[in-house]
Parts: sequence; structure tokens; C-alpha cells
Amino acid sequence: MTALELAAAIRAGDLSAREALDGCLAAVDRTNDEVNAVIWRDDDAARATADALEGSALPFGGVPIPVKDLNLAIGQPAYYGSRGAPEGPRDQDEAVIAAFRRAGFIPTARTNVPEFGLIPIAENLRFGVSRNPWNTDHTPGGSSGGAAAAVAAGMFPAAHANDGGGSIRIPASCCGLVGLKPSRGRVPKAVQSWEGAVVEGVVTRDVADTAAILDEIAADDAAAWMRLPAPERPYRDEVGADPGKLRIGLMATGPQGLPVDDECATAARNAGRALEQLGHEVTEVDVPTLSEELTPAFIVLTRAGLADYPDVDWTKVEPHIAAQHAAAEAVSSLTYIEAGRILQLASRELLARWDDFDVLVTPTMAIVPPRAGDIVPKSHAAPEEPVLEVIQLVAFAAFANITGQPAISLPLHWSAEGLPVGVQLVGPPAGEGLLLRLSGQLEQALPWADRRPPVWAGQEAPTS
Repeated sequence: MTALELAAAIRAGDLSAREALDGCLAAVDRTNDEVNAVIWRDDDAARATADALEGSALPFGGVPIPVKDLNLAIGQPAYYGSRGAPEGPRDQDEAVIAAFRRAGFIPTARTNVPEFGLIPIAENLRFGVSRNPWNTDHTPGGSSGGAAAAVAAGMFPAAHANDGGGSIRIPASCCGLVGLKPSRGRVPKAVQSWEGAVVEGVVTRDVADTAAILDEIAADDAAAWMRLPAPERPYRDEVGADPGKLRIGLMATGPQGLPVDDECATAARNAGRALEQLGHEVTEVDVPTLSEELTPAFIVLTRAGLADYPDVDWTKVEPHIAAQHAAAEAVSSLTYIEAGRILQLASRELLARWDDFDVLVTPTMAIVPPRAGDIVPKSHAAPEEPVLEVIQLVAFAAFANITGQPAISLPLHWSAEGLPVGVQLVGPPAGEGLLLRLSGQLEQALPWADRRPPVWAGQEAPTS
């Protein structure tokens, strides 16, 4: 079931909250050994919460949801994928986790991440390598890779995720899921990470779940430093609504001449043709989603984001993180402020392109999902050098974190080898409603609901 379907079944009495939870936990038992998505669970605590929610009228009352291992949740440890993290349960919820609880979700388990979320694959030396349910030789992406693998494998209907440079959209693309990065300031955060580039959300199997969950986690927070006006109507009402005739900018070639895998370019072009058939005006464009100006400044912010983890023993972290931490400590406050200034001015230039079109369509990634276990060793071997596959994974995604625009990855294509290939739609500032209307239209035109990976079916995943 989707999250909405499961919530409806619990409200109708077709399932108890405990039965729904036990079904999810049984799915973890069946599939987690193959994909290594879930790295911690407390079944007794989750069952106690399920029992307390029995008969609840909350929108998602009794629906289990796993928490990404970068966020604090009451009663759960927070390892950050690191050997340097403290042990023991935490005593506070981050804002998005509190919002999940208010909606009736049960924070049930924790999902794997790269250490501190700094690279776009879910691998670390503490919990190991997460694998893609479509083919376990390949990565589920990251940093929300454990979350995406858990949903794609059928463990949960939706999973908490967040995105600082593509970390919702990249794993959604790798795992054949829907992944919306909301606008900067849309979902409240107690502390803004990476100057607001990091935003909270979920990965799901369909657009309706994504919209309905956004309604629950995007409530206004008067104490937040960054806030957006409330939408005109619930996001759930946008799904199925007519988007009207839109001007679509199609970009299937890589920025700065970066090579794009044929399957990724094909995915974007096929989406462009489908949009034309739906009555939209599609024009080929070139947008500098990577540039020599943006990249160094953004790296300054991401490295400094390690300060979000003040309770870490930095002598125990992985080699590539130790190098990033040392580099961050060497940056002056003036350099940090200058990096933010560069990014804010460059954002205005990028956003001016939305005068030419309403929505930008690109491949979500420039490559198909890389092989699992390949990227972290390369990062350790030369931590000062960028890994080519990392650049290819974030090439189309990270700029929207800098500008703060909403962007969504949709599972519209599968490679000849059977790997999912996502297509990204980037909307105007605060344009989640427009993206959800267009995404719902594409979901009807190019449906994916019947696709299931081999691990989901309880079979051994193919290898290549």
C-alpha cells in the first residue's frame, strides 16, 4: 500500500496500527539483509506507539516511517553514519520528526547514510554499503540512500529524507521513486543547515503520497529564521489538477560539457516528448547548473556544515571526512561570508532563466546508478580531489539547493539493464504546487505504479 492507502485501511479498521507496523517490520526482516537499508530499530518502542495510536483520526495515524540517520528523534540514537558519534538515545526531535508524530506517523527505524551526508551514496565504515533493490551490485544513491532502498524494497510506504545537494532526488532516481525537494524555508527546521540549502522531505512511490505528506510537514513555524507563505490550497489538491499549458525548458546535455549517459539523456528527452503530447511548449535550453563560480563557494558551505554535529569524536571519523573537517577549520569567517554572498548573487542570475520557461526538465543524474562500494574508497584515496562519479550524480541537482527552488525526481525511465533513471522537474521559487500538478499529469501519462524490483518480490536481486 501507499502511505495514504495504509492510513485509510487503519482508519477503516481493516488493519490495526500494530498489524500495519508488524507487516513493515516483517518486510524489513525479509529484505534488509540484501540491501542494508535499516541500521537500527526498536520494535518494542514502535509497537507501544502503534498501540497508543489505535483508533486515531490523525491523517497518517499508525503509519510507520523510518528516520534518516542524520536527524535527531526522541528515544533513538543518532549515529550520522559515523564511528565518531555518541551512543545512546537522544532526548529531542528535530522539527520534521515532531511534524511526523503530529500527523500520526510512527518513527520506526533508522536508515543508512554516508558519514554526515557529504557524498551522494549510502556507504560508510560503521554500517557498510547500502544496495539498490533493482540490482544489488549498484548503489541506491544518497545521502538518503538507505531511505530510498527501504521504500523501493517494500519495507515502508514512505521514508524520511533530506536534501542538501540532491540527496532526496538522487536516491529517488536510483530506486525508481518520487522524491520532492521542497523550497528553502518550506519545511521548518530548528537550525538552517548550509544556509538553508538542506531541506527536509520524504521519498515515496507516488505523487499523491508526496503531496499529502508535504501538507503535514510544511506547517508554518513562527520561530523559524526562514519561512514561506502558506500555499493557496493543500498540496494534495494539486495532484490531478490541470497545470494548464506550460513553457518547458528541456536540458538533456551536461553543464560545462560534462558527459551524460545515453540512458539519462533519453529519459529527459522522452519526458519532453510526453510533455509536448500533453500540450505543453517544449524548448531546448542550456542552464549553468554547474559552474566554476558556484562550486567552490558551495563546497565552503557544505564543509562548514560539519558544525551541525557538535558531539562527535573527530579522531574516529573516516579519512575523507577528516580531510573535509580540517579544510573547514582552515576557512576564515570572512571567506565563509563571501561564499554565501557569491551564491546569493549567482542565484539571482540562475533564477532569471525562469522568465524564459515555467519548468526546467533535466535528467536527475548524469549517470545511471554507479556500482555499490566504488565511491567511498575513491574518496578515501584522494580526499582533496573531487570524485568524477560524485560530480555526475549532483550535476543537475545541487543548483536548486543553492537557489532554493523546489525540484522533483520522477521514475519515468528504466535502462536496458533494468535500472531506474529519474527525470527532474525544477519549478519557480515556492512553486511546489505547479510541480505537483505537472508531476501528477506525467504520472498518468507514463505510469510506474506496477513496477517492482526483484528484492521486493522476495527473490534474489540480479547481478551484473
